[in-house]
Amino acid sequence: MILEIAQLQIKPGQEAEFEAAFLQAQRIIASMPGYLGHELQKCLEHADHYMLLVRWASVEHHEVGFRKSPQYQQWRALLHHFYDPFPTVLHYTHVAGPGLSTRAATEAQRP
Repeated sequence: MILEIAQLQIKPGQEAEFEAAFLQAQRIIASMPGYLGHELQKCLEHADHYMLLVRWASVEHHEVGFRKSPQYQQWRALLHHFYDPFPTVLHYTHVAGPGLSTRAATEAQRP
C-alpha cells in the first residue's frame, strides 16, 4: 500500500465551492481499481489550505490506472480550476508505527 499526499491551496473565497465539487469528485476516485481510501483535511490556520490523503494498492494504480483513465478527466474538470498554485503530489510508503485505529481517531476528535 502507498499513501498519496497532495497539499492543496484553493483560490481564496472558493473553499465552499471546492468542498461541494470534492463531494462529487470523491465518488470518481473511490470507484477506481486499487483505491483503498481517502481523507480530505482542511487546515485550521489557513482556510484555503487542504491536505488530500489517498491510499492506493500501488503507485501504478494512481499514476497509470487513475491518471490515464477517462474518469480522471472528470476529476480534473471538477477540481483543477480551484488550485493556485497547482499541487505537488508525492507518494509515501509505511516505515514505522501502527497508525491510527478507528478508536484512537474517534477519541482524538473529542473535546
